Amino acid sequence: MVERAMGPAERAAVEERVRRDWGLELPDSIFRFWTFLGSLDPAGQSAFRDLDMSPMGVLDLFPDASLAPRDGIDVRVHGRYYRDPPEFLTFLHGGSDGLHHGLWFDDGRTCRGVASYYNNDGGEIDTCARTPLETVRATLEHVWRDLDDDPDGYGDDVGARLTRLGGLRDAVTTFETGDRPEVGHAYSSTYGRAFEPVRPDRITTLDGAGALASGESALGRPAHDAADPYKFGTYMYALFDDAEALRESVAQARGRCAAGDPTEALLLGRDLHWASRGDRAVEDSAHELLVSAYRALDRPALAGITEAHHRHRSLAQVDVLDTRKAESPRPA
Repeated sequence: MVERAMGPAERAAVEERVRRDWGLELPDSIFRFWTFLGSLDPAGQSAFRDLDMSPMGVLDLFPDASLAPRDGIDVRVHGRYYRDPPEFLTFLHGGSDGLHHGLWFDDGRTCRGVASYYNNDGGEIDTCARTPLETVRATLEHVWRDLDDDPDGYGDDVGARLTRLGGLRDAVTTFETGDRPEVGHAYSSTYGRAFEPVRPDRITTLDGAGALASGESALGRPAHDAADPYKFGTYMYALFDDAEALRESVAQARGRCAAGDPTEALLLGRDLHWASRGDRAVEDSAHELLVSAYRALDRPALAGITEAHHRHRSLAQVDVLDTRKAESPRPA
């Protein structure tokens, strides 16, 4: 947990590090989240642990922006899980089955919101939270709902846990979501993913997060969140199981990108990245399409992250920082 507040110079060092190495602009909301963590008293820290949440990924640089990766590893893969799209920058672990949360940079520069998913499960990426603190509030209300629904299933500590969670809610609403009086079920039903509007500027992808693109897709895909995810997933996985059809689709996406429309390369690349399942040939196709699409779309930061991830997708763990080693000073 955060031990002390971050000063202006420390914030500037973190911003500069992420801008230089990742090419991304950190939003105010991640620093507000860090301040929130540092404001928690022991009861608040206990309540936060009750949510099975812990800071990780880019937040590991906040106490010391000079931390360097282990030798031979690109720092851009720190906190990066196997299926994370290049747009995903992890900042929070969420508990079981590889649940983690990341800032979402689909324009390759600025943060649009927060994404989360279970890396070890089959679910899609959820992008309904706008800020890290909205993520905490949503998780808190989900736990509150479960405790309220089945108090007997959680032993004698339910009352104490609800008290701690109520205090944590007060702490969260001091910073954000103070205009949302709903709790438990009411909160989830009002602000959950089912109520996220269709985004016509983003196109359906297999991972459920959608891709920012304005061209034409080979499949005539609908806007993000406008497709039946089961039917779409069934079709795409059947395509991936047909080696010849997949080769043709990759070649078509490559050709469209070369002709000036990178949309299909972005969409198919994202789908193949999500569905690689350790298949090196599929990983290679995803890498090729994504790098070409991001470069054509003037998203060099995402192209670089794609390159780094491709080189390190076989890493056994996502923590690559060496806490014994600071980054070497760079010439002015």
